Amino acid sequence: MEVDGHHVWYRRVGEGGVPLLVLHGGPGAGHDYLEPLEGLAADREVVFYDQLGCGRSDKPDDTSLWKMGRFVHEVDTVRKALGLEEVHLLGQSWGGWLAIEYMLTRPEGVVGLVLASTSASIRQFVEEAEELKAALPPEVYETMLRHEAAGELHHPDYEVAVAEFYNRHVCRLDPWPEAMLRTGENLDGNPVYETMNGPNEFFVIGNLKDWDREDRLGEIRAPTLVTVGRYDEITPACAATIQRGIRGSELRLFEESSHTAHLEETDEYLRVVGDFLSRVENG
Repeated sequence: MEVDGHHVWYRRVGEGGVPLLVLHGGPGAGHDYLEPLEGLAADREVVFYDQLGCGRSDKPDDTSLWKMGRFVHEVDTVRKALGLEEVHLLGQSWGGWLAIEYMLTRPEGVVGLVLASTSASIRQFVEEAEELKAALPPEVYETMLRHEAAGELHHPDYEVAVAEFYNRHVCRLDPWPEAMLRTGENLDGNPVYETMNGPNEFFVIGNLKDWDREDRLGEIRAPTLVTVGRYDEITPACAATIQRGIRGSELRLFEESSHTAHLEETDEYLRVVGDFLSRVENG
């Protein structure tokens, strides 16, 4: 489809029910790692798309495009282009930040909202991630601190230490699923990620660094499910902040998962989300 003069890739799976529109993470990850959510298409249409600059969509060179407001507008454009007048939204990680920001525009027709492994502020995410870093084995943590202080974020030893963090708090499966590896390729050197986030998960110095919507969560009225993994890099404390802020929202903790419960506990994740969407539709 065309968005702001560029081409955005999308895929529709299944039919019937209230469609589920999936907002992927990153920024810049593309939809690949969320492919297991196709399992929800037994009861409804599931719609994936790669945000501009990501995956199979166009990748313009203009870094001024990579701002929250443009991606919020993109959600609205995608809905209109695909005729999604009534829709559920599922935002995972950065997609959750995007979903929160979109919901604060008070869009019509959002029947249910799933906020997966996300937070309501960058500040809390960074604070929690620092605590997880400090809990790594001492030699790993010391390696990270040493290379961060020297600005050596691409040093091989630093990358090994970061991989240890990711294996504990991003995806605990060994080996990582092929879809997750494709997502890693999407993010490698992606200017969307570097412009909005920064060089890695621990240095959020891009234009998202001051994003904070904790004090506005009460404006979100749609029925909301918050999901999080026990070992998530965007921790259960972040999920609890959202659950407290959105009146009547539900919180589900996945005990065997980190940041990708839909990959790590796929069957249970699909059951929980599917049940929630069905309950919302049935009033």
